Amino acid sequence: MPDTPAAPDTPVILGDEPGSFPRSVLAERHPAIIRQVRDAFPYGPEQHRALDALLANCTEGVIEPLPADAPDRDRWTEWGADTWAGRSWFDVPWLWSESYFYRRLLDAVGWFGPGAWQGIDPFRPFKLAELDAKETDEELAALDALDERTAEERGRALLHGSLWGNRADLGFRLSDGGAEARQAVPALVADDSEVLWSLLPPSGTGTVCLVADNAGRELVPDLLLLAHLLAEGRAARAVLHVKPYPYYVSDATTADVVDAVRRLASAPCAAARYGRGLWSALADGRLTVRAHPFSSAPLPYADMPDDLRAEFAAAVLTIVKGDLNYRRLVGDRRWPPTTPFRDVTAHFPGPVAALRTLKSEVITGLDARTEAALVAAEGQRWRVGGTHALIQVDPFSRAASAAT
Repeated sequence: MPDTPAAPDTPVILGDEPGSFPRSVLAERHPAIIRQVRDAFPYGPEQHRALDALLANCTEGVIEPLPADAPDRDRWTEWGADTWAGRSWFDVPWLWSESYFYRRLLDAVGWFGPGAWQGIDPFRPFKLAELDAKETDEELAALDALDERTAEERGRALLHGSLWGNRADLGFRLSDGGAEARQAVPALVADDSEVLWSLLPPSGTGTVCLVADNAGRELVPDLLLLAHLLAEGRAARAVLHVKPYPYYVSDATTADVVDAVRRLASAPCAAARYGRGLWSALADGRLTVRAHPFSSAPLPYADMPDDLRAEFAAAVLTIVKGDLNYRRLVGDRRWPPTTPFRDVTAHFPGPVAALRTLKSEVITGLDARTEAALVAAEGQRWRVGGTHALIQVDPFSRAASAAT
C-alpha cells in the first residue's frame, strides 16, 4: 500500500499460523467447497479428476501456474502467479491464495472451456436457493411498511439492510433508534452514516459507485439502496461493480444482478415497484453494471489500474460492500484496530464508504474504548463471527486535491 506509511511495518496476513482463521479457510473451507461444487452438478469424469487434483494440491501441494492456454494467464502473471509458484498455499498472502483458489476451481469445472461446461456458474444452485428462500419473501414484504415512513427514514433503513445483507431487517432500528447506543458492546462498532448521507444530498447530480459483495439475499438490499438513491434524487446515476466471473462462492456477477432484479419485479407490492424501477434504470442507463477484471484480482485497491482509479475519482461516493472488499480497500494486514480508517484509505482516489459485516480478522478505525469492550466481552471472536458491523467513511477526494 504505497500511500500508507504504516503499511511496511504491518504484517500481511498469511495462512500459515496453526489455529488461525485464515488457516482454517485454506485447510477446511476450501476442501468443503470443492466437495459441495462436485455434488452441485452432474459433472463428468474429467471435471471429477480435476476437482480431486485441486483438492490434493490446495491442501498438500504447492501453487502451480495457470495452463499455458488460459485466457488470463498474462494477467495472473502480472498479479503474481509466477512469483508465488512453487510455494505452499499457506505461505503466501492469504488474500492472494484465496483468490487463486477460486480461479483454479473454475479451471477444474471447465468454466473457461472449451466444452459443454463453459460459462456454467458452479455456485449457481446455492445462489438461487438463497434467492428463492422463504426468508427472502419475508424481507421483501417488510418493504411495504417502509412506504409509511419518510424518505429519510426509508433511506436509513435501506442503508442498514445493505449493511447487514442476509441478516437484514429492512425496518432495522426504526422502532428503537437508541437501542444500539445503549448496548455495552454495540453490534455497529463504527458508524459514519451521517457523513455518508452528507455526501449524498437530496439534490444530487453525481454518480454513485457501489462495489457489490454477495449475490442472492445480500445483493437484493444493495439494489434496493441504489434504487432509493436514484428515486430520491440523491444520485443522478449509479454504477454497480460486480465480479467478471464466479468468485468466492457467492460473489455477485452480472447474471446474479439480473436474477435479483427479476426476483424483485416478480414479488408483490412495494418490492415489485422497486424491481420495475431498477429494470427501467438499467434500460435507460441511470444504472450501469460494470464487471472490471480487477474486481477479481488478488490485490488491494491501492494497486488498482488507472481506468478504474479514474472511474472512482469521478464518483461523488464509492460504497464498498462486504468483508472481502474491505480487506482489499484497507489492505489485508494485521492492523491495530485503532489505526485510523482514513489513513489506510489514503490511496483511494475519491470519497469512499465501507459497509461491512465483520467476518475476518482485518479491522481499522475503532476507538480504544470500543475495542476494549469487544475484547473483554468476546476475546477475538468479534472479528470473525458476523455479529458486528461497521459503516466507515473517508470523505476526502484525492482527485480534487490533486487538481488543485
